Amino acid sequence: MRNYPVWMCLVFLQLSSAFCAEPQLSLDVWPGKVPGETGQFTEEKWTIPKPGEKTPLSVTNVFKPTIAWYPASKEKDTGTAVIVCPGGGYKVLMMDYEGADVAGWLNPLGVHVFVLKYRVPQREGLTRFGPALQDAQRALSLVRSKAAEWKINPARIGIMGFSAGGHLSAASSTNFDKRSYETIDETDKISCRPDFAILVYPGGMLEKDKPELTPEIRVSEQTPPAFLVMSHDDRVNSENCIYYYLALKKAKVPAEMHIYMTGGHGYGMRAGDKPFNKWIDRCADWMNVQGLLTPAK
Repeated sequence: MRNYPVWMCLVFLQLSSAFCAEPQLSLDVWPGKVPGETGQFTEEKWTIPKPGEKTPLSVTNVFKPTIAWYPASKEKDTGTAVIVCPGGGYKVLMMDYEGADVAGWLNPLGVHVFVLKYRVPQREGLTRFGPALQDAQRALSLVRSKAAEWKINPARIGIMGFSAGGHLSAASSTNFDKRSYETIDETDKISCRPDFAILVYPGGMLEKDKPELTPEIRVSEQTPPAFLVMSHDDRVNSENCIYYYLALKKAKVPAEMHIYMTGGHGYGMRAGDKPFNKWIDRCADWMNVQGLLTPAK
């Protein structure tokens, strides 16, 4: 019997999403002590949806990061993998419609999904994204270290994020050249560069009151290709996407951006008949053009 963490069991029992999938295993991101942890948080706090309620499954006070592996369909396995970073303003993590539900979409397309439960909320004396970036970098190296065992192409490991998770994905895409923690073991000697990125209504990427990206978003020619999606009426400001796209364009990095007229913020994987609900189809088209949905030789 598989030993699932509590949040996975809650997804199975209490959510009725059409996208819901089943993970094969869950792994700790760190082999022992988590870098920089001082014991500020010792117990996770979950918000559990009740039958008939639209409250999302979320968690905060995360002090032990994990990745949950949702393997691709064996019949369609492409060898491509995506590490998913849920959103929540670096305060909480939305673990269903911005996390586990992604697997129900990508698994049938032959893509392995790893949902990253990274550290939130902000730690005292640290940047709001610092611990999360450490977790994401380690997760990328960890998945790549097990590529042969899990039959994943080590050159097809991407990162995907919603809202704050979109910021984290951008930071991971532009800081792979300098690991944000001291090397722990052989896994940390393996590249933490994503091979591609999917940013869904990212936030926190702009300097306050300035038309420029924040210092941690360091776009260069080595930044991985990206698919960007946001809505014109997003309260977080669609310019988060636009300025990242322009930086990619200036660096001659392939990118595709979709700005929908309506949609607001936080729709994630929720189904609907509005144009913005079709972003997953456009993203699949982009992945297909990139060769990510074709089985690797």
